[in-house]
Amino acid sequence: MTQITVELGENSYPILVQPGALELAATHLREFANNHRLFILTDENVGSHLLPIIRSAFDGSDIELVVKTLPAGETSKSWSQLEQVTDWLLAEGVERSDTLVALGGGVIGDLTGFSAAIIKRGCSFVQIPTSLLAQVDSSVGGKTAINSTAGKNLVGSFYQPQFVLIDPLVVTSLPDRELKAGYAEVVKYGLINDADFFAWCETNGDKILQRDPDALSEAIIHSVSTKAQIVAEDEKERSGRRALLKLDHTFGHALEAETGFSDKLVHGEAVAAGMALAFGYSARRGDCKTADAERVAAHLKSVGLPYNLSTSSIQASGQRLVEHMMHDKKMSGGTLPFLLARGIGQTFLADDVALGDIAAFLDESA
Repeated sequence: MTQITVELGENSYPILVQPGALELAATHLREFANNHRLFILTDENVGSHLLPIIRSAFDGSDIELVVKTLPAGETSKSWSQLEQVTDWLLAEGVERSDTLVALGGGVIGDLTGFSAAIIKRGCSFVQIPTSLLAQVDSSVGGKTAINSTAGKNLVGSFYQPQFVLIDPLVVTSLPDRELKAGYAEVVKYGLINDADFFAWCETNGDKILQRDPDALSEAIIHSVSTKAQIVAEDEKERSGRRALLKLDHTFGHALEAETGFSDKLVHGEAVAAGMALAFGYSARRGDCKTADAERVAAHLKSVGLPYNLSTSSIQASGQRLVEHMMHDKKMSGGTLPFLLARGIGQTFLADDVALGDIAAFLDESA
């Protein structure tokens, strides 16, 4: 069992990483059941597999579990689902002293967190991430959002959870594609600022994808510790430090937008391709060595993740992808900063990138 604290003053909270934690959910969550109840939001896939474990953990307790099950998938991060969730909470008599529990991946975490932020001007929420991607990334840091017709995560807020409970054993039952998608986020922490960890991934990536519990736990603990430190330094992305966590996203979100945020290219796959493109463009500019970009692409290829446009099944022109980028939240004064790299573990924010050059690079990469 490992506990990591996100140090944010009065908004600080613990992250507990413990194999088998779901079976101990009643012990870990009792302090958050202020009115002898917990409001749990989950989706159809997670609920069918993991909700029985949670219910069993609370058997014999005096805590009521009030559960809402949502459709699985990115489409649940929508205005219509947000309305349904908030209407349900109000109908159930939610109070500001109540706690919402997000049992699921990033979609459920985002939707639950945003609902908690706005219902009765804010109540508590807890994250129980059940995908590798959510465990190492989206459950930590307080970013909550829904998607809109203009793009991904454009409507939301910074709203920190009270507690994050991570059970590494949960992800051993994930489908291969979903596990690989989460692994892309693990690799990201090495590429951002830790070349040694990227080398560790090159050696241990296969173990993670083979569901080795020790390798999974080590990857999760390292990733969460890194993100917790970065979030503590820049909670709301005001200094630019936290922007480093978005190494993949300017390219990656454009790829997702091109697919209509569908399962043609899931988020973690877009993350992988986005990182490879960021390194490829950095090499094209002369910011990093070509060998570094090739090394990144080679590792992603070796584990079966997309590493360019063709392996992402994207056939759009560079100009079309750039048009998607124009909706990026980082746009300011008509310019878009890009997360690029001077080498593995040496990410930086570049504000001198011409979008026309990006379009030409993407056309060359097709």
